[in-house]
Amino acid sequence: MFRWDNEHAKIVAFAIVEMGLFMKSRLPTVIAVSMSSVVLALIAFWIGYNSHSTAQAAAAPTQFPLLAQAFDDLQHNFVRQPPADPVLEYGAIRGMVAALNDKYSFFIEPPVAQSESNVLAGHYGGIGVQLQRDEAGNFVLYPFPDSPAAKAGVQNGDVLLSIKDKDVSPTTQQDAVDQMLRGEVKDNSGVTFTVRHQPNGTQQTYTVLFQDVNVPSVVWRVLLQDSTLGYAQILRFTNQTPTELKNAIADLTSKAVKGLVLDLRNDPGGLLDESLQVAGQFLDGGVVFYEESRAGETAHNAATGHATTLPLIVLVNGGTASAAELVAGAIHDRGRGMLVGQQTYGKGSVQVILELADHSSIHVTTAEWLPPSRTALNGKGLTPDVPMIPDQNGRDVELGEAIRRLQASMAAPVKPTAAP
Repeated sequence: MFRWDNEHAKIVAFAIVEMGLFMKSRLPTVIAVSMSSVVLALIAFWIGYNSHSTAQAAAAPTQFPLLAQAFDDLQHNFVRQPPADPVLEYGAIRGMVAALNDKYSFFIEPPVAQSESNVLAGHYGGIGVQLQRDEAGNFVLYPFPDSPAAKAGVQNGDVLLSIKDKDVSPTTQQDAVDQMLRGEVKDNSGVTFTVRHQPNGTQQTYTVLFQDVNVPSVVWRVLLQDSTLGYAQILRFTNQTPTELKNAIADLTSKAVKGLVLDLRNDPGGLLDESLQVAGQFLDGGVVFYEESRAGETAHNAATGHATTLPLIVLVNGGTASAAELVAGAIHDRGRGMLVGQQTYGKGSVQVILELADHSSIHVTTAEWLPPSRTALNGKGLTPDVPMIPDQNGRDVELGEAIRRLQASMAAPVKPTAAP
């Protein structure tokens, strides 16, 4: 989870950084180094520290006397020419960050940092649909607004039958299907596929050219299984997420939705302040989370939201992390909705990204957060009220369970209020 910090350095708060690192390896690991490597790292730190200003250079031997001694000894005694200064300097920074013994704090070199910046664009070549499995295992399409698929006439809830004349069955891997609907944006590059419209069952074949697709952070719809229930999925937390969620709630409310399934599965988190606003949409003020830092503890409260009485169930799994856990924890602990699914990832800390002079960056943990119940989450996660085993064939049994529980709670008679 990242936040902006303008007091110390230029911060580049990339929500997608957290998502990419999380999805790839669940967190960067620190490579163990030998004692000689540590010495070289410390020497390199002294070199880099020394190179920035005369005043800093003068202070370095006093502040780090062993660095100066080790640097001099290695320069005169190492069997080969030491690595170039930038290599040693980066090694030194890695050693310093590793000494924090915090797996969420790490160093990124300039090319990697730039790559993450490019990913932040949040677009790809494709037809612009969200692909999901229903409870029967079918692949169902939900086109993004103004996407190539939407403009071609693909409708929410269309069941995908075939791609390029090859049948798509419930046993097909979802990643493979998703990739077949994406491709390079160039002349006459696209895909032909056949769908079955719901509920009339008619089939239609489309040929859609690939275009650059901007991916929203929130997608929503009225559920086909029950038109009185809405569904909103937060894919990640960006600076647009609070506005997109407000739009989702307003749109669903205008369509007479009486209950909501909030899907936070596989949401790796993102920006801290935005997650506070998102949680606040479902709360009537009060504490969303507590932040513990070197300065002490701070309670973060939400303003009263627009969906404070809407019946709510939250879907979570092992991919629900960081800012997404913050939202789920607040909704659960404040009694606004139950959690359905699997144990969440367990990341209850806040990082800032400090950009250095050469555009490399340091990710530094600055605080830990606790939900309103003050239950520690790091390495533990949130336990769902309704634990479920994921279906081996990819059927969305969690959504089906959430729908049934919402229907039951909405049908339950309201207890009369006691007379004063």
